[in-house]
Amino acid sequence: MNLSVDVIVVGAGVIGSSTALELARAGLRVVVVDRLPGPGQGSTSASSAVVRFNYSIFPSVAAAWESKHCWEDWAGHLGMVDPAGMAGFRRTGMAFLDVDVAPTKKVMPLFDRAGVPYELWDATTLAGRIPGLDPGRFWPPKRLDDESFWDDPVGQLGALWTPDGGYIDDPMQAAANLATAARRAGAQFIFRSQVTAVRRSGGRVAGVDLADGERVSAPVVVNVAGPWSSTLNELAGVGDDFSITTRPMRQEVHYVTAPSGFNDGDRIGPVIADLDLGTYMRGAPGDGFYIGGTEPECDPLPWIDDPDVADLHPTQTAFEAQVIRAARRFGELGVPPRPRGIAGVYDVSSDWTPIYDRTGLDGFYVAIGTSGNQFKNAPVAGQFMRDIILAVEAGHDHDTNPVQYHGERTGLKVDLGAYSRRRPVNTESSGTVMG
Repeated sequence: MNLSVDVIVVGAGVIGSSTALELARAGLRVVVVDRLPGPGQGSTSASSAVVRFNYSIFPSVAAAWESKHCWEDWAGHLGMVDPAGMAGFRRTGMAFLDVDVAPTKKVMPLFDRAGVPYELWDATTLAGRIPGLDPGRFWPPKRLDDESFWDDPVGQLGALWTPDGGYIDDPMQAAANLATAARRAGAQFIFRSQVTAVRRSGGRVAGVDLADGERVSAPVVVNVAGPWSSTLNELAGVGDDFSITTRPMRQEVHYVTAPSGFNDGDRIGPVIADLDLGTYMRGAPGDGFYIGGTEPECDPLPWIDDPDVADLHPTQTAFEAQVIRAARRFGELGVPPRPRGIAGVYDVSSDWTPIYDRTGLDGFYVAIGTSGNQFKNAPVAGQFMRDIILAVEAGHDHDTNPVQYHGERTGLKVDLGAYSRRRPVNTESSGTVMG
């Protein structure tokens, strides 16, 4: 089959599906190609789906705040109700413990600028508002075999509380909702298809070839391939002018029974970002409790070369490290003998800030380096890519005069040059999934 369209989006995760929706709404003929059986079955399916606003740069704070309004009005954002079911936003609030690597004093001015409500809690308020939490300062995070791991805390921590934080209850369903809306807008999806070549003609991209012999032609190709994004860039011959790189990283999120009192019936406990111990946590229905890691310096980063051979089962080593660290924060947290949770492969940029941009190959665009910290921004990321693509294809020089995004719900302006492939490394980044 030879198919000719306006845009090919490679990747049907939550951001790829969002991009397809926005481009189809703009009147373009869109085809989405994904190697997996359905939308959101790659990195998206391994997301903790936390909705938070704590970032090191204003554009990401603004994007998260704009996206929160989309999640709250999910049917309105989609323009429909998916008969297969709708993902839902659970507003639980979020406590970001105050640590030097991500100091509160740097985040509050960004919140003030964006209009994000917050409260500053001292240690007494933190312990009183979140039952069972020990506000002790354990910094820095340590390995379990470090003799000082069990030392008593030195001092206490406060937190920055954002009442509008929370999580999306089904990240894969969120991607499926976006894909359904994109189909209704005219987009087509081709699953179980791997891109084997990126074709060029006249100095610009011309389409892709697929492993089954099919060819799809288009003057625009968007790389939203998640952990396979660097491979697709190689096929396209782009990357020489990138100052930021991306690389696959294996990640685990573990599931245990919540500490007593953390969840209370239909009330789910808050999200907690605990860089002091190198973890983050959130509640879940049914007395559940998810625990992930924040890449503390004491742990080797689990980079991998080939996403296709990654072990997608939780390991005992990572499970014990993350759950026992969380148990230092919550003394009543049980540590089961066997790991339970999810593992996946993330697409991580060198400064944990994504790249939403054009490339040196005309017509070839990237939305990459998003895994781990951009799920929450997916509704807006699709609009970022729409605005960049429409502007550049109309002759705008995005490299020298970056496109400015205007939030449709908040009115906030985002300079999309902040996500340029050529930008300086974000030195304000925490160097972790928190960005």
